[in-house]
Order: sequence, then C-alpha cells, then structure tokens
Amino acid sequence: MSDNVPEPPETPLWDGPERYTVISADCHGGAEIHEYRDYLPARLHDEFDAWVRDYRVPYPDLLGDLGRRNWDSDRRLRDLAADGIVAEVIYPNTVPPFFPKPSLTDQPPAADAGDLALRWEGLKAHNRWMVDFCAAAPGRRAGIAQVLLHDLDAAVAEVEWSVRAGLTGGLLLPGTPPGSGLVPLWEYDHYAPLWRVCEESGVPVNHHTGSAAPPFGDTPTDKVVFLTEVSWWAHRAFTHLIVSGTMERHPALQFVFTEQGTAWIPEECRRLDHYWRRMGRAVGSQEYEWGHDLVGSMSLTPSEYWARQCHVGASFQRRAEAEIRHQVGVDRIMWGCDYPHKEASTPFSHEALRLTYSGIDPHEVAAMIGGNAARLYGFDTEALAPLAAEVGPRVARVHRPLAPEDIPDGADKCPAFVGVAGVRP
Repeated sequence: MSDNVPEPPETPLWDGPERYTVISADCHGGAEIHEYRDYLPARLHDEFDAWVRDYRVPYPDLLGDLGRRNWDSDRRLRDLAADGIVAEVIYPNTVPPFFPKPSLTDQPPAADAGDLALRWEGLKAHNRWMVDFCAAAPGRRAGIAQVLLHDLDAAVAEVEWSVRAGLTGGLLLPGTPPGSGLVPLWEYDHYAPLWRVCEESGVPVNHHTGSAAPPFGDTPTDKVVFLTEVSWWAHRAFTHLIVSGTMERHPALQFVFTEQGTAWIPEECRRLDHYWRRMGRAVGSQEYEWGHDLVGSMSLTPSEYWARQCHVGASFQRRAEAEIRHQVGVDRIMWGCDYPHKEASTPFSHEALRLTYSGIDPHEVAAMIGGNAARLYGFDTEALAPLAAEVGPRVARVHRPLAPEDIPDGADKCPAFVGVAGVRP
C-alpha cells in the first residue's frame, strides 16, 4: 500500500502497546443445519429428520465455502486474525431447526402452537451449539442467547441457563412488531421478569436490527422498503424501553443497539429530550396533558438514560459517524465488522479502521474498537494481548489517513467505504 498520504494532526501521546486490541461487537454465526440434530431433545429427532429432508438453504452465502465461515471454528479464527480482530460477539445467522428463515429477521407467524413450540426448541438447540462453539476458542467469543417472547417463564429460564452454561454475550431481545401478537415492549409489567433476571445476572440486552420489522413480501419493492426501514423499526425499542419505565426501574441493566447505525442517536436523544421538557413544563399543552405523569415518574431525561445504560454496536462505522462520537459517547461505541455478512468490513477491516479513525486520539480509538466491548462483555484484554501484538492493526498506521488509491478493490460492498473518493456511492 502507498505511503504517499497527507500527514495527520500531531499524534497525541500514546503510552499503550504498538497494536490495538480489536474486538468486533457484531459478528454472526450458527451451525450447519444438520449439526443442530444432536442439540435437540431425542424425542424430536424423527421430526427434525423429516423437516430437514425438505429444507433448502435460502441464501447463497450460507452455501459452500461462504457458509462454512459460520460454523468452521478454525476457518473463522484465521479469517478474523487476518483482519486484525482477536475476539468477537456472536449474533445468530444461520436458520435454526424448524424455522422458515434466519431467526434474526422478520418471521412469518407460526402456523399453530405446535409450530411455535418447535421453533422454541430450535432456538434452544442453537444456544446449546453456541456454548460449544464459544468453548472451542476460550476467551475469544461471546455468544448471545436467543429466546422467544411468547412464554416469559421459558425465556427467563433460558437466560438463567445461558449464564450457567457460560454464554457471556447476554440476551438477544427479539422485536415486537405490529401484527406479531406479542405484547409491546412498553408494557413493563409483562416483561418485568425478563428485565429482572438480566439485571441480576449482569448480562446485557442486545437488540439487533432485523426482527423488529413486520413481515414484508418478496417483490423487489418489498425488499427495498424493508432495506430502507428496517433500522427505523429497530430504533423504536429505545423509546419503548424508556417510556415503559424499564430503564428507570433497572438502572444497572445495559442495552445494546446493534447494526442500526450511529448517526441517529444524537438526534433521537434531542428529539425525545424536547418532548420530555414539553411534557414536564409546558402547562396547557397537549404534551403536558398526556405525558406529565409519566415524565414525573422518571429521574432522568432520555439522553441521560442513554449515557447511563445504552451502547451502540457500531457495525462498519463510517467516518462521519466517528466525527460525532462525543455526542454519542465515546464510552458507548463498540465497533463491529459484521463478519461473515456480505456488507462486512472483512477482509478490509484494516483499511476501514484507518478510514474511520485516522487522526483521532488513540485512547478514544482503543476504547471504541475494543475496550468498550471488553468491559461490557467481559473479555480479558490481558489474555488477548499476545495475539493482539501479533495481528492487531498498528496504532500509528490507523492514525494516518487512507488515500483513495489505497482502498482495495471490492471494498465498496461495505458501507464504511461509501461516499469516499474513488468508491461508488
């Protein structure tokens, strides 16, 4: 790569190691479909065999060599190390048993109670597979446990089991989209047992874009509407968790909003703070009439709840998003590569990090690309240090701007590179 790039501002004092410890707060994985059989109850093996005979892999990137990245532990470790990444938080990706499509996205309604019960067993099989997958790379993987929200007692029991089993990624909170039949997240009394067990267990609640959107069709127009609205549906959980009183009642509970962008956060906090002021003080207004009692029951504003309890899984963060990092909170941002998705920064994460974080204080960069995730998910950075010293991106290199001619061919698949000179919009 060329070194003919403009010199950045003077490098701030840096007394840390030569290379960063990079932890991706947004990766995805899951078993090859037949692997799940051994993680199901024996009573379901015949039913699974019948189901899997008719199963067809729905996406090309779950097939062949591309698909193996989800479950091939050694391949995955090599790919991430080559990309400068030493540890990862793992969300689901593949299709669990008895599901019509990957569980992270919108789902057609279950045909009946029996179908719903089978899907629940499929998610539990995935969780049990995830325990073994994380154990194959001790200290380098934080697996996230999945639940369904149709049976809160079962969901609470699964969170308790996941903690005992050693999954350190916390809970994946499904969406409750209109038409799903699920109780909305703003109904605190319904979900209180789930919030209590997560707070008491000290595990984060992760809300990834995808499942909060209602089902869309399969036409090209449907897909474009889904693509342009899916993050908006996910953002709504932030408001719902505030107005429900969940954050007020559970001040130690931490929430993560992943692969939803970063730029929306300052504006959403400003917008909600405006409503809080109106509902609290604008006597005679509609906002005051409807919201005075609710706001009066809370000790913080929305932006203060964000600063105390919320984090963003900043997948392939763009340069413009890094520039507003202080509005979001440097201690709230956790970079992610999104491996092995099509839009992942992998295998161009070295360049993506340089593009996004050049010229930024290395202390802040170290927090955003590893330190914050380590603190929230319990990674041992001292144990990861020897590997980081071998494969991590060099601090001095990341600090230097990336010239357009140094952007690799094919990097424009990743949103981190969009809008950069020489890269298609």
